[in-house]
Amino acid sequence: MLASLIAGFASGETLNALKRARRAAVFYLIAGIFIAVGIIFLLIAGFIWTAHRYGSVKAALWFGAGFVVAAIITLLIHKLTAETRAKRIARKRSSEFTTMAAASALAVLPTLMRGRVGLGALALPAAAFVAYAIYRENRPKRGPGSTDD
Repeated sequence: MLASLIAGFASGETLNALKRARRAAVFYLIAGIFIAVGIIFLLIAGFIWTAHRYGSVKAALWFGAGFVVAAIITLLIHKLTAETRAKRIARKRSSEFTTMAAASALAVLPTLMRGRVGLGALALPAAAFVAYAIYRENRPKRGPGSTDD
């Protein structure tokens, strides 16, 4: 994998990919600006039509109220989904941490198993883990509203 990465740098393929990505980003930005301007003109046309039909004050009130309602709905949706998103991120982070810890332990294990010092280094954390498990099993239970760690 490292060899293909180095080969990509050497051949200039990486620079070409970066140039293509930058060019695409510029074109998407320009297209986004055109879309935003088009939407603004459509809103202005809708306001003018509404103003001719119902009067400028009523049109301004309806458009203002509509945008305030849209903003409130947007904030409510964000608030409702933010908690779920945070829980999903925390679960993913915990899973990744567990995976990294297991991989690190498996990578270090052969080195530690070679000598007596390594066995001693393994014995202390193992004893601490067993002691903590015994403590959690035997500690007094809390009230019905409390949660366990």
